[in-house]
Amino acid sequence: MNHDDLNHWSKRAADWTRDYYRTLRDRPVRARTAPGDIARQLPKSAPEQPEPMKDIFADFEAIVPDGMTHWQHPRFFAYFPANAAPASILAEQLTAAMAAQAMLWQTSPAASEIEGVMVDWLRDALGLATHFRGTIHDSATTATLCAILTMRERALNWQGNETGLSGAPRLRIYASDQTHSSIDKSARIAGIGQDNICRIPTDDSLSMQPEALNRAINLDKSNNYLPTGIILSIGGTSVGGSDNLAPLIKVAKHHDLYTHVDAAWAGSAMICPELRGLWAGVDGADSVVFNPHKWLGAQFDCSVQFLADPAPQVRTLSLRPDYLATLEHNDVPNFNEWTVPLGRRFRALKLWFLLRAYGLEGLRERIRNHITWATELRDEIAALPGFEIITEPRLSLFTFRFESDAQTEALLTRINDDGRIYLSQTRHDGHFVIRVQVGQFDCTRDDVMTVATVLRELSNG
Repeated sequence: MNHDDLNHWSKRAADWTRDYYRTLRDRPVRARTAPGDIARQLPKSAPEQPEPMKDIFADFEAIVPDGMTHWQHPRFFAYFPANAAPASILAEQLTAAMAAQAMLWQTSPAASEIEGVMVDWLRDALGLATHFRGTIHDSATTATLCAILTMRERALNWQGNETGLSGAPRLRIYASDQTHSSIDKSARIAGIGQDNICRIPTDDSLSMQPEALNRAINLDKSNNYLPTGIILSIGGTSVGGSDNLAPLIKVAKHHDLYTHVDAAWAGSAMICPELRGLWAGVDGADSVVFNPHKWLGAQFDCSVQFLADPAPQVRTLSLRPDYLATLEHNDVPNFNEWTVPLGRRFRALKLWFLLRAYGLEGLRERIRNHITWATELRDEIAALPGFEIITEPRLSLFTFRFESDAQTEALLTRINDDGRIYLSQTRHDGHFVIRVQVGQFDCTRDDVMTVATVLRELSNG
């Protein structure tokens, strides 16, 4: 295949993409395959000789679409979305074509500089203070790992990277049970250990209790443990719980602890000024992460981390051997030093296209619609016999239960086997509950209200 062939097949792929989105609403949301079904359709080994692209494309059409769960389906309400606005898809095609490794400014000047400007655009769009700077990661998990590594090094007076953790005090991180599992994974990878995440009790609004946090820190100090940092959550994955940031950050500052705010999903909603009360006090945090790929429409992967002061994170993660030295320009940021991987994709291009193609007001309208429709759906479900709303809508996420745990689980299985919608589950207060999260980029009110129709039909079965 050469570039003339690429031109032809790119147009064919564009036609396929258009038709895919036109017919997506007619497909079952979740793949109807069993484990091994796809693998059995593939040869056991790679071909020795080239094969015609028409055969390859035909196999793609025959095998792949029906074997996928369709994350861009307008009735995908299961997880926080991984959206893909058309403008973002176009930008990703161009990024793939240039195939740049944007690890340093000198290897991709436009990628580095557009990244800096896009982070500033988003900072201002979210109403964050102007002292924040930032970078783009693949996911919030990576941003959280970077923050926890920074907490660790700061607490150890920057000695952990050099001498290791052997002989160091027992390090402690503080979070509520509403935080994402990426905190647990990061504590493992950072050598702190999952058992050293101190879970702080929450109040009725699912926020960490400042008094309990302060007591836990003081207790650890009395046991000669080393408090390391605090993870705060805005829009937790399970039911959307959020910490009351201001009093918790006050406790952190009293103990000189680094704070990281995980707003991976809910952060996008902060482009709406009327919603920013949800994270009042955020400007006092050291690190904040949100994922434009969840609710703003940027193609996965695209996670933005804002830093009140980048220096501690760069000091933690920077490693510049001679072959990566930038001889002509030592004063430009090299964003590989702000994160774990050396290699970096040109993720900023899709943000540039996205923000210009839809404008902040166009993106605000989508988010406001999703929140409104989720509230309307909540009311419809509450009126159905046997249904109980367990957690009220937090932005566009709420949970419900049907009669008993066993009945709720059986209903969820029927829902997802039915194919018209896709929902997921969690446990809250010891009960099995069903989550509804409205956020797919192109969904309509009719799509959202289909959930009530499906529940009405399948709960009577």
